Amino acid sequence: MNNLVGVLTRFRQEKIALIADIEAMFHQVRVCENDCDALRFLWWPGGDITKPPKINCMQVHLFGATSSPSCTAYALKRTAADNANSYEPEVISTVNKNFYVDDYLKSVSSEKKAVKLARDLQSLMSLGGFRLTKWLSNSRKVIDLISEAERAPSVVKLEPGTSLPSDRALGVMWNVNDDTLSFKVKLTDKPLTRRGILSVVSSIFDPLGLASPVTLQAKAIIQELCKEKLGWDEEIP
Repeated sequence: MNNLVGVLTRFRQEKIALIADIEAMFHQVRVCENDCDALRFLWWPGGDITKPPKINCMQVHLFGATSSPSCTAYALKRTAADNANSYEPEVISTVNKNFYVDDYLKSVSSEKKAVKLARDLQSLMSLGGFRLTKWLSNSRKVIDLISEAERAPSVVKLEPGTSLPSDRALGVMWNVNDDTLSFKVKLTDKPLTRRGILSVVSSIFDPLGLASPVTLQAKAIIQELCKEKLGWDEEIP
């Protein structure tokens, strides 16, 4: 598995950014027959709950299994390794360094390189049974050269003169039009306790630490409350 911070940092290293998603990635990777018994489940024949349930086995990896991300990431990188002689080194390197589970994030220096890389990646991924879809870029020219069927839903019908939308890049809000990363904080009515403050602070997803000047102040308050030995649900001074 690639490092989350590393993938996000490289994502905005160059001028032209690209993001995409592997469609139903876990279900594209088969489970070895000898391992299928580890993924057994009960189900009623034909969905009829009046009949005794039967034992079934998953033949593909499933969401929720601890093993699935690692196994499918291996299959993805094995696809690149098996076809390394047929594609340029940058394409193979992209598969190895710019995916986080099923999310692809990459930046390149020009629109021409972005379009070529996108086409080469789609071709390479198809050899492993993966479909790379939901494409989005901060370049309208790049988006226009990607078929509508493969674009992100927010840019399927992109009218001239309209602003590019905001989207999430590995959980971080990306304003595509302004090409900025931002945070959308929804403050809920929480009690003024250690538990309430921690709940609000923990709701802000910030793997790069960009919001630290704000969140560290709240974390310092929690630290002081711990030193005061206040309980989780005691009202703070």
